[in-house]
Amino acid sequence: MERYDHLYRLYDEFDTETLRDYQEFVDVFPPVDSRVALEHWQNASDELSERKDEIRESFTAGETFAETAAHATRDQAFTALDLLAKHGRSVNVLVLDVDETLRSAGSTDNEIPRDTLHLLTEFHEDGVPIVICTGQTLENVKGFMIQGLGSEIVHSGDLSIVYEAGTGVFTPGHGAETKQLLYDDLDDDIVEVFDEVRSRILREAPDHLRRGCHLQGNEFNVTLKPNFEIGGERAGEVIDDGLVYELDLLGEAVAGRVDGVETDDRASRWARTYYAAQDPEIRSVLEQRGEYPDTHSESIPDAVADVFERIDVAYYEADAAEIGSLELNKVVGVRTAFDVLGIDAPFALVMGDSKSDLRVMEWVAENDAGIGAAPNHASRDALDHVLSTDELVFDRGKSAEMLRTIYALNRLAALDGA
Repeated sequence: MERYDHLYRLYDEFDTETLRDYQEFVDVFPPVDSRVALEHWQNASDELSERKDEIRESFTAGETFAETAAHATRDQAFTALDLLAKHGRSVNVLVLDVDETLRSAGSTDNEIPRDTLHLLTEFHEDGVPIVICTGQTLENVKGFMIQGLGSEIVHSGDLSIVYEAGTGVFTPGHGAETKQLLYDDLDDDIVEVFDEVRSRILREAPDHLRRGCHLQGNEFNVTLKPNFEIGGERAGEVIDDGLVYELDLLGEAVAGRVDGVETDDRASRWARTYYAAQDPEIRSVLEQRGEYPDTHSESIPDAVADVFERIDVAYYEADAAEIGSLELNKVVGVRTAFDVLGIDAPFALVMGDSKSDLRVMEWVAENDAGIGAAPNHASRDALDHVLSTDELVFDRGKSAEMLRTIYALNRLAALDGA
């Protein structure tokens, strides 16, 4: 209770809101070539130091409380202390989804906010490895991470990129382990299914899909993306159509590689039925478009269902329709990243918004290896998990809010050596 009393005193007796304003200004002040602007920054920096000194001199662990107050709100600090009381550990690795988590098309102009980037640099300086875990291609992610964090951090040996939702892991600075092509370990039969779908998907697509979609430049996964603004009505229509088309191609490709099964129009019905039963969102799209088949799942040949069980179909409303391997998911990628980074006893913050992120959250929860956090617009299943565990929900485009809470957690945990 003494630690809680110190926090009450900190936020009651000191103007922590102004302190945070000065800290944020000093941290994210844009680089300018102006003497007046630089003098303004120096004055703010001096004021920040004086206010921190007041706190340092008022507490035994003054540095910890000064930095906590400068970075975290009252609610964030008390949430951090609650997390410490519950888990007894600091976070020693960040596992972060990008789209609609670190950045949002709706509120951050699809860029990672500067305050988020700065907090990531602070975690890096504190020795906390960062695992970027995304469905995007490696080259795309690597590009905007270098732009946002700088080449030095990306190539420091303490940052890993799990790309294409776990088909590959890229950890610069680790020699032969730098790039792990996890899809190389899949059976040839599964690889051939993906190769067929990939080769046919645009070539045989109806005209409106060829004009309205493009194939994301993945190494392995097959991902249709809209040529319209993500989240918009036209993007929603073309991705819904693309999902149905993708399911039909997948059904034909799987049936064509199973001995004793004829490839006919039943194959597409099998795929639609199977994946509708796996994902309510997919079923909803099929029903709304009048494409849900009468075929019952029991009528799917066992050999076909066995292959379907190894392949994932992911639907992201007005964003993407994707075929991936269930043997290669974000959990597999994150575990590989931990191995390369040398994290033997992880306690991770996992931030994400989709069912692929949920799998990682569930994995760390089951293994007492971390905590999950999600934006308030995340998928219902992801939100349900987060609310049933530590209730770490943040506003759209406000990923820095959660990072500030974890920053405070680590500062407070250091007092106990946790």
